[in-house]
Amino acid sequence: MADDELLRLESIYKSFGRVNVLDNINFQIGKQEIVALVGDNGAGKSTIIKIITGVHRPTSGTIYYKGKDVTKNHSVKRSRQIGIETVYQERALADLQTMWRNMFAGRELTDRFGFIKIRKQRQETERMLRTHIGFTSKALTVDVEVATLSGGEKQGVAIGRALYFNADLIILDEPTMGLSLTETKRLLDFVVDIKEKGKSVIFISHNIYHVYSVSDRFIILDRGKIAGEYAKKDITHAELENKMVLLHKTGRIR
Repeated sequence: MADDELLRLESIYKSFGRVNVLDNINFQIGKQEIVALVGDNGAGKSTIIKIITGVHRPTSGTIYYKGKDVTKNHSVKRSRQIGIETVYQERALADLQTMWRNMFAGRELTDRFGFIKIRKQRQETERMLRTHIGFTSKALTVDVEVATLSGGEKQGVAIGRALYFNADLIILDEPTMGLSLTETKRLLDFVVDIKEKGKSVIFISHNIYHVYSVSDRFIILDRGKIAGEYAKKDITHAELENKMVLLHKTGRIR
């Protein structure tokens, strides 16, 4: 394992019955690195996320995290314990609950008797809102229902929750979908800030423009296989876009 490696997928295959969804997936994510995972619908992006986060186990292959083989006992609970969080495009927030309840949903802070520490959770949510998420409006309090937030603000809460629980790897699944231009700019700033805090990001998107602006490396998926992998320094935005178009038309990128 290289000193700067955080996650490595080695010879990952995944089948559902007779349908092969992933075919010999090999890639690694470095520490403090933003990697874009791009490809059309059906390319295998969602299945890879679910394998990394323990929703599915690979049919064969090995998952290494921080140098340790975590394949055998990997699960959703275990992935969170070791520092992997996912922000889905649906954001997985409870719209009718307040921000502070959403921040700790399923992982409440409790005292030694098992009682929820409501004041502590409200204080910690307030701190996250102001210092990590960057919400400055006095109208946005910890008691505001999530349903009243904009799409970008909801993404901010979801990312803030991942940072609070000290994730080293944050997976963003189509995070800019449905956001306005202003909200998209703020979201991309969030992504850069995650890296500056020493974390790593897997950024999944159909929008090449968005991922190119913040990513260090690009992994192109096609029908369950890796079709190409490029460092940002080695490929321009136009070249990356052309490869995606060529792949869509011909099934090849070169």
